[in-house]
Amino acid sequence: MADVIAALFQRPNFLIFVIIFLWGFYIMVTRYNLVKKLVGMYLVQTSVIFFLVSISAKQGATVPVLLSTTTPVQAINYTNPLPHVLTLTAIVVGVATLGVALALCSAIYRTYGSLDEEDILKRLE
Repeated sequence: MADVIAALFQRPNFLIFVIIFLWGFYIMVTRYNLVKKLVGMYLVQTSVIFFLVSISAKQGATVPVLLSTTTPVQAINYTNPLPHVLTLTAIVVGVATLGVALALCSAIYRTYGSLDEEDILKRLE
């Protein structure tokens, strides 16, 4: 248990990411308004993106571009570009998903006159 607490004090941003994730999940589960559910979903997604950026940071490293082929390559001197690519992809997918979800919310509001989940389910029955 002491190791966990020591690890949290070394990287307090992980604790903040977990709090943001749980806050977004709580909003998604407890709210009945569809737009509020989308805000919760966006908080969950943002916490995962921040986590990916945080774990990909490497102190004293440089971009993985070889300037000379005569010197031996040491992987410890370079950052891994994969988390950055995944983060960029997640941002693009998240914006597209949010746009489609907001368009669906707009269509639902025009059809049912409400964005409350319970009202919409009552009208569907």
